[in-house]
Amino acid sequence: MKKITGILLLAGNSTRYGENRNKNFELVNNKTVLSYSLDIFNNSQYITDIILVARQIDIDTVNSILVEEKYQKPIKIVIGGSSRQESVYNALRETDSDIVLIHDGARPCLKSRFIKELIDCMKEYKGATVGVKAKDTIKIVNENNEVVETTERKNTWLIQTPQCFDKKVLLEMHNKYKNNENITDDCMLLEIDKYKVKIIEGDYSNIKITTKDDITLVRNYLKK
Repeated sequence: MKKITGILLLAGNSTRYGENRNKNFELVNNKTVLSYSLDIFNNSQYITDIILVARQIDIDTVNSILVEEKYQKPIKIVIGGSSRQESVYNALRETDSDIVLIHDGARPCLKSRFIKELIDCMKEYKGATVGVKAKDTIKIVNENNEVVETTERKNTWLIQTPQCFDKKVLLEMHNKYKNNENITDDCMLLEIDKYKVKIIEGDYSNIKITTKDDITLVRNYLKK
């Protein structure tokens, strides 16, 4: 059996969320946003241990959540970096697992089937991600907001998390392409080196909380 570490990212500044609050700690139906994904990771038969990547100022809050919920799996807290890429890199250096599963803490509508399907992909691929087909037409523009290209909708996907990787390969890519501001997710690191990345079809409810309005959507999804 390969060791699999689940990594939850909650070290962002929540700038667009506003109110000078970390959206991962907002209460939704009497549970913190973070707790929903943490529960799924903790209850998954496939995940060996969990790493939470948090800001230094949030460590006490994270610890209070862990104490209250009393999770069974080993959980380690790692201090995040100044970017998403740096935060993931910090977590990768703290695990000796064969496979890592990386998820945004602010996506509380995670479904357990995503974990199994992504891990199954590791038999053939070094990286895989959850995504949904684009419902709208996507335009590519230049710096003047002038359209330069229209994607084919049938081939256009909106990428979500979790994302799953061969840990050794992902760490190698992080070391190779450090401090690249154009990297917005870990799949891009593999794509640069021509690795094939598999997409499994996710769910439109698996949204990332970005603004206060998203809380209402998430609350309704979770009630269902």
